[in-house]
Amino acid sequence: MTATAAWPTFEAALLGRDLVADRTMAFRFAKPADWSYRAGQFVDITLLDPPETDAEGNTRGFSISSAPDEDVIMITTRLRDTAFKRVLQTMPLGTAVKIEGPFGDLRLHHAARPAVVLTGGIGITPFRSILVQAIRDGGLPYPVVVFYANRRPEDAAFLDELADLAQQDPHLTFVPAMSDMSKSEREWEGKRGRIDGSMLDRHLAGVADAIYYLTGPPGTRRSLGSRSEACRTRCSLRASLRCRGRCRAHRLA
Repeated sequence: MTATAAWPTFEAALLGRDLVADRTMAFRFAKPADWSYRAGQFVDITLLDPPETDAEGNTRGFSISSAPDEDVIMITTRLRDTAFKRVLQTMPLGTAVKIEGPFGDLRLHHAARPAVVLTGGIGITPFRSILVQAIRDGGLPYPVVVFYANRRPEDAAFLDELADLAQQDPHLTFVPAMSDMSKSEREWEGKRGRIDGSMLDRHLAGVADAIYYLTGPPGTRRSLGSRSEACRTRCSLRASLRCRGRCRAHRLA
């Protein structure tokens, strides 16, 4: 591993890849023994001499979905039809990529106040890391309510794992909601419809003075932010890492 003026840079071999939802794949890379990161951070990954490329280039930023005490670097992404994603899906195991980072400062707050997470689709990835690590370290220090929006259960990465985490920690409330079950082949006994003010009101009764987090791709953040009256009355949502007031937003490439 080498260190530039600002951040570590190293090569890491692809160890494995698995589908974790429809059109969503987790990639696991070797983790250097002398490299560390905080839950919620992200890295830049560059393909080295790929067999194809396109105008978007060979580098992408990804939230780290593994927890810091896990022995791999895992990133999870939707499988768009780009040269980068095609190469990532098909390159042989053992192929090295360049990793730069970690970057970012998304983390749960230190104040003894509840947290409310509004996320959808691939936006769950940094909070998979944050929640797994917090629970392994002894548990969440205050109530955390995670609203997770998807069209169908088939689209929801880490759905079962997050439900299991909520069973392990009494401070974690997990509220997955599906908005298009007519296109699903799975049974679903959870919430249906979009995450809106009325859904927030039902699940946040008694949750006072919370700090809100909004994560996901730009379209998801706009959609959740525009519908989340309970959050919008407390702060001004921004498409940046932190926004003014009591809400924090996290951007995914």
